[in-house]
Amino acid sequence: MKNSLLLEGVSDAVGFVAGALLGYGLGILLDLNIFAPGYGNASVGGILLVGLGGGGGLSLARRWRNQFVTKKEE
Repeated sequence: MKNSLLLEGVSDAVGFVAGALLGYGLGILLDLNIFAPGYGNASVGGILLVGLGGGGGLSLARRWRNQFVTKKEE
């Protein structure tokens, strides 16, 4: 039980951070800087990409974990 909770927490964290970093990188490539002064369109667009990337990474991590746990139980 303890190992499964650890796997869940670590995989969620890694997936979220990796996705958020990919979203941030894509924002930089598109010139959407989340650290721009004020809340202009570029800043909000960058924040949106980071949020979407983090959520997507978390979703992929959970799918991977569910496949890993299912294969391990078989």
